[in-house]
Amino acid sequence: MTRSSVQGEDRRRKSPADREDGDAAGDTDAGGTGAGAAGTAGGAGTAGGAGTAGGADGAATRTDGGEGGGTTGGDGAKGGPATVDGGTDGTADGGGTAGAPRDGGTAGDAPAADDGDTGTGTRATATATGGDGGDGAGPGGGEPPVRAGRPRRGRRLLRWASMTLALLMVCAAAAGYLYYEHLNGNIKKDTLNLGDTKVARPTPNAAGQTPLNILVIGSDARDSAANQKLGGARETFGATPLADVQMLVHLSADRSNMSVISMPRDTLVRIPKCTDPEDGTVYPAGEGRVMTNQSLGHGGPGCTVATWQELTGIHIDHFVMVDFAGVVSMADAVGGVPVCVDANIHSRDGQGHGSGLKLAKGTHPVKGEQALQWLRTRYGFEDGSDLARAKAQHMYLNSMVRVLRENATLSSPNRLRRLAERATEALTVDPGLDTVKKLYDLSDELRRVRPERITMTTMPNRLVGARVEPTRDAETLFRMVREDIALDGKDAEKEEKEEKRPVKAPPAPTDPAAADGSIAVQVRNGTRTDTLGLAPGRAGAIAGALVRRGFTQAVADPSVLPTEERTVVRYPSADLEGDARRIADSLGIPAGSVERSTDVTGVTLVIGADWREGDDYRAPEEEDTTPESANALNGADESACMRVDPSFSWS
Repeated sequence: MTRSSVQGEDRRRKSPADREDGDAAGDTDAGGTGAGAAGTAGGAGTAGGAGTAGGADGAATRTDGGEGGGTTGGDGAKGGPATVDGGTDGTADGGGTAGAPRDGGTAGDAPAADDGDTGTGTRATATATGGDGGDGAGPGGGEPPVRAGRPRRGRRLLRWASMTLALLMVCAAAAGYLYYEHLNGNIKKDTLNLGDTKVARPTPNAAGQTPLNILVIGSDARDSAANQKLGGARETFGATPLADVQMLVHLSADRSNMSVISMPRDTLVRIPKCTDPEDGTVYPAGEGRVMTNQSLGHGGPGCTVATWQELTGIHIDHFVMVDFAGVVSMADAVGGVPVCVDANIHSRDGQGHGSGLKLAKGTHPVKGEQALQWLRTRYGFEDGSDLARAKAQHMYLNSMVRVLRENATLSSPNRLRRLAERATEALTVDPGLDTVKKLYDLSDELRRVRPERITMTTMPNRLVGARVEPTRDAETLFRMVREDIALDGKDAEKEEKEEKRPVKAPPAPTDPAAADGSIAVQVRNGTRTDTLGLAPGRAGAIAGALVRRGFTQAVADPSVLPTEERTVVRYPSADLEGDARRIADSLGIPAGSVERSTDVTGVTLVIGADWREGDDYRAPEEEDTTPESANALNGADESACMRVDPSFSWS
């Protein structure tokens, strides 16, 4: 084994730290004057091992034929980049005679750059960046090698910067995800429909689109200190909440228009059977009619949804419920909604009744508690009824839609965050809207509708004592929503270019009709209206006509004289639906006028004011126009102003 090989082996056994330092002292070559150890080059590892036995000029041979150090030995001068093959014998560019001073030699070739792994065997080629050549220090002295670390430091800084940026991005993404989950956690959820009856979804249009129906519920719950303070009525703290605001929002299939129907809270309805999903409590179907706002206490908002579907036949896709505190916080987040009164108003009477709203004549932005007062005011607006309150609510919502559209970009991150916090904390929704993304997607769809294509209406009604009930005009409104007909009347131009849409027949009954002679049916005379007297003998005449057609169990019931604008056939349960449809079909009454109702105990035909003579019914043509009694308000109407009752004005 040659000396150089032994030296190479010795060098391989050195620790990385020794190699990093560049071997401060050179090994002594027994066969010559002594070989200097090469220093570090360009920030690389230590240079190769000893050269061959020194000659007179101290030259060391390198495998690529290049010349070694100068005649006096020592290091080469500063050199540029050099590529060095370590060779089979471990030689490399290096020093001359041992102990030569640093600056004593003639400039040689560029110093070698390698990783300090000298010794036998072929090494990979290494490229060195220019810098100081290594010291040729032997036992006689010389300075320790100096590394040029600037390029390596640059690479390290770049690497650390990249790692830091990546870490920041990961942290930001994690924080964003956690905040998103935080907002999702704010949202309260409840079951969509607690009733047994399901209403079929609308048929998609030619483009495969379907309408969207959302029930908006305002709860008067006084279940927290904030709600108690805002709602008053301390004696009702913790009592069963009421659905004092109910609005059906209908978004058309093509998303071109939006219709809203408000139902007064004192509308008399029959609440269907509902089951509380929390504890399994079953609330039986009501035997009589009660105010619609009581539906919320029958297991939650899902029972209010079930009540609406029973009354209107409209499939409801989602609900959104908000309480007093929610209205205030969201109004604050929006930044104020302009409303108008035609005179000074203070909603407070001598007994302390009223919302407390106090405004001067004109238009004012309301927010916070004042916004809640506006939405709850009855005393002081027009006739002081729920109808006046619904009108004020429509004005507020129209104005809020305009505000949100004008500030759709929400350039302030803090304002956007505040709105997100307040909205998610304020809402209770069905599972179909239980994330921020789902709510955002819904709001984005609603925002596409221009204000001039938004129509706010109140369900047409008539007084029943101190309460109200739906009229035939209400059924017209419900039918238009079921058939996706715009309440603003602007679908007319589109329909002129298209074929008249066919009337959709209700699905066939699941229970078939009995034989004609086995169907028991009562006939009642409901021809009297507010403007028309009773057409005498109509119940007996139609009962006789049915008997002649084979319905031998048809009888007149003169004990009940209802009031119906249009003829209707009612039945109490699903097993009698087929019988009711058979009676209607035999007289020419459309299937859409056959309805389930707990007002009757069997199949009952009520002859309306539209059938005052003749044995065969002729259904009046359906008008696809919004009834005047719906008090429609266009979303773009900025001139709308609430009329103030003079007894609630101030000067």
